Amino acid sequence: MSGWAPKRFWKEATVVEAEGGYTVSLDGRAVKTPAKAPLVVPARAMAEAIAAEWEAQAEKIDPNTMPVTRGANSAIDKVARQHAEVAELIAAYGGTDLLCYRAEAPEPLVARQAAGWDPLLDWAAAELGARLTVTAGVIPVAQPAPAQAALAARVAAMDPWELAALHDLVGITGSLVLGLAVALGRIDAATAWDLARIDEAWQIEQWGEDEEAAEQAAFKRAALLDAERFWQLHHG
Repeated sequence: MSGWAPKRFWKEATVVEAEGGYTVSLDGRAVKTPAKAPLVVPARAMAEAIAAEWEAQAEKIDPNTMPVTRGANSAIDKVARQHAEVAELIAAYGGTDLLCYRAEAPEPLVARQAAGWDPLLDWAAAELGARLTVTAGVIPVAQPAPAQAALAARVAAMDPWELAALHDLVGITGSLVLGLAVALGRIDAATAWDLARIDEAWQIEQWGEDEEAAEQAAFKRAALLDAERFWQLHHG
């Protein structure tokens, strides 16, 4: 039925210790995932953030205001059950990383891309053992197998909670390097957003910004910041 939303049925959301970590209780009833699995998270900070999201709900529940809960649901119901597949999907971005595809002109845009992206590619080479190849234009360039293998190994070693966050960090930016840079503390998500949007920012400077496109961009930026917070809560 259009417009229907579940109503709040609890008075208080609290954090409770559970086997394997922490869960959230709604008036004594443990929260479950959409797949009916126990919503148990490994870090108390994450459980407290989830409880705060449930506590903040008004008469009707709005999942759009519950990013940490959604992230935990994804980690439990999807990523943990398909760890290898999700890791492979994320690692594949290393073969077509945004930072490797440069404009051929105009020169100010070329320079802006180089200034923003080269330091991150150098970081990936030094810290991750992955030196990626840069090309001008949109014709695909084959990345060195050792570099792709090094990136894939780094991703595969992550737990479901980390992968759930990295999935969005990489998918939203279009760059495995940027996603890993945020996850590993090289840059923050706001910086990653700006670096991923160098081309779009250039076009906006030249032609102005479309209102609908701006709204969509704001939504994606918020989701990127949510993914960064999810990663940090897991490690907090």
